[in-house]
Amino acid sequence: MKNFASISPLKLLEQSPEQKSLGEGNIGVLIARAGVGKTACLIHMALHKLFEGEPMVHVSVGDTPEKINAYYHVIFSDLAKAIEEYDIEDCLLKMDRGKVVLSYMDDNFDLARLGRNLKNLKESLFFYPKFVIIDGINFASARRELFVGIKKLAEQFNVEMWLSALTHRHMATEVNKNGIPYPCDKVDDLFNIIMYMNPDKDGLFLSLLKDHGGYISKDIKVKLDPTTFLLAQE
Repeated sequence: MKNFASISPLKLLEQSPEQKSLGEGNIGVLIARAGVGKTACLIHMALHKLFEGEPMVHVSVGDTPEKINAYYHVIFSDLAKAIEEYDIEDCLLKMDRGKVVLSYMDDNFDLARLGRNLKNLKESLFFYPKFVIIDGINFASARRELFVGIKKLAEQFNVEMWLSALTHRHMATEVNKNGIPYPCDKVDDLFNIIMYMNPDKDGLFLSLLKDHGGYISKDIKVKLDPTTFLLAQE
């Protein structure tokens, strides 16, 4: 493995007939069951952007900044063995200097507070993120208004914003008329891109269910290594 872009989960979007990326002002979601690796996959997506020099914010609902930063370093340590063409020290600096971690416990996450935090990063710290991850929102109990507000924040701050959604084994087969599984089946219209991580007998796959042009009728997917959550090497 030589080039991170060639093994990044974001390579899935190269198969899209549309923009090949989420794009600023838009929101996307990654759906997966517990333990499949959705947070690790999102972190790889973040690293892809960080290595390209794009600053980002990781918003964790439920975990401390110390835990999230430690997770980044664990994933980076494994990744460093696979990206021989990169300057590892430079990549490490880009990761540490290019990201800010915001942490909210389940009972104190709200959009107004997140908006104030993003505004403070720009106005007080002169930190201008291009990419935002929000990991840990409980889609099952969240109201539609929350995702409408998240979409407005993405537009207001002109950022790509990715969320994670937890599905369950017994619910994953329940899909709406567009083929979108629980728990995004009632709010799928609000997301520009929807991806789904799904393990089966043949391996772990990342599938594209919706892109900017609409819902995907054909099978667009990449196979992931279940250990690293990078593209599997055939």
